[in-house]
Amino acid sequence: MRRGIAATALVASLALTATACGGDSDSGDTAGPVTITWWDTSNATNEAPTYKALVKEFEAANKGIKVKYVNVPFDQAQNKFDTAAGSKGAPDLLRSEVGWTPAFAKKGFFLPLDGTEALAEQDKFKPNLIEQAKYEGKTYGVPFTTDTLALVYNKELYKKAGVEAPKTWDDLKKAAATIKDKTGVDGYWGSTQAYYAQPFLYGEGTDTVDVDAKKITVTSPEAKKAYGTWKSLFSGKGLHKADTTADAYAHIQEAFVSGKVASIIQGPWEITNFYKGSAFKDKNNLGIATVPAGSSGKAGAPTGGHNLSVYAGSDEAHQKAALKFVQFMTSAKAQETIALKNATLPTRDDAYTAEVKADPGIAGYQTVLAAAQPRPELPEYSSLWGPLDTELNSIAGGKKSLDKGLSDAEVAIAKLVPDFSK
Repeated sequence: MRRGIAATALVASLALTATACGGDSDSGDTAGPVTITWWDTSNATNEAPTYKALVKEFEAANKGIKVKYVNVPFDQAQNKFDTAAGSKGAPDLLRSEVGWTPAFAKKGFFLPLDGTEALAEQDKFKPNLIEQAKYEGKTYGVPFTTDTLALVYNKELYKKAGVEAPKTWDDLKKAAATIKDKTGVDGYWGSTQAYYAQPFLYGEGTDTVDVDAKKITVTSPEAKKAYGTWKSLFSGKGLHKADTTADAYAHIQEAFVSGKVASIIQGPWEITNFYKGSAFKDKNNLGIATVPAGSSGKAGAPTGGHNLSVYAGSDEAHQKAALKFVQFMTSAKAQETIALKNATLPTRDDAYTAEVKADPGIAGYQTVLAAAQPRPELPEYSSLWGPLDTELNSIAGGKKSLDKGLSDAEVAIAKLVPDFSK
């Protein structure tokens, strides 16, 4: 513990030489309580109450620290923090989406956490989650919540059809047809969103970009094959046609939870909503499997979630308090509490207690985390899905050919990573 605090002081002093003190906190007067500000980006109704309760627990155990909790809408938080940090008025702590972490680290807004109290138990966290909290070899966040995509399915419908969870996309096509024949409902409904198409790329051993080679690969033969497979799952017996409307996400989710479609690809953020559906009144009817593999034999989905990151512009007293709070919120005990209350996935294995794993949704998603792939260390990476969202929707809707859509996506991506070759 002492070694961590000493390292914190050193890192903080270095940060202060490059960045002025933050303006969204009390002064660094150590004579009285230190008040740190935390911007939480979680769902204000379903998740925030758990975090507020943990804040009170932390304050009770740390009389010299107060936490000003602020819930900031997720879709506004990135730009809001960017603006605040640029004017040296950011909060001491941010619940940072994993894609934001390297981007803010690149700008110098986040404090490196290596050797600090916040990462004193680094070996307890899943290695792929630590990896995606890094930028240029340094760690800028502690994994707070995690997620990935899985093939979720209705066990009852699969049993009636006499099929098992598919291992490959070809298996999924065959299963969907059988489910349609045996039960009358579609076996699978896919999404046109780029994030949900990412597993198809992994299945062909590729991605939208090759970070090491600094090359855009969205039109490579492997990527075209991946997106070709993705597109093929919108037509055929038991395969629901593409929904290109603005409400597609809600339509797909509602069809699944009401038993009108047997399987979809979805993340653990919907666990509690699965259970609210008529098809999953019995929670054990929810099947969860790793997304099917592509022709390369590889299967997996992107790792998502959030880190807790500390603002580099806060003074040393606030940074020390923030680091202590981060350690508390990412402890095994706090992670277990969050999982039990919010049905989210812990980021450390020792928080998957018997009580946590009694939830079949959490237990199921834990099994697919091993195949999850961390995002590359590229600040612009998450923004690459924007152009693809537009183009894949056009491709799925028949407005553009696969080649034309991917070519247009390549042009748009090139503007986001201008130093990458095509």
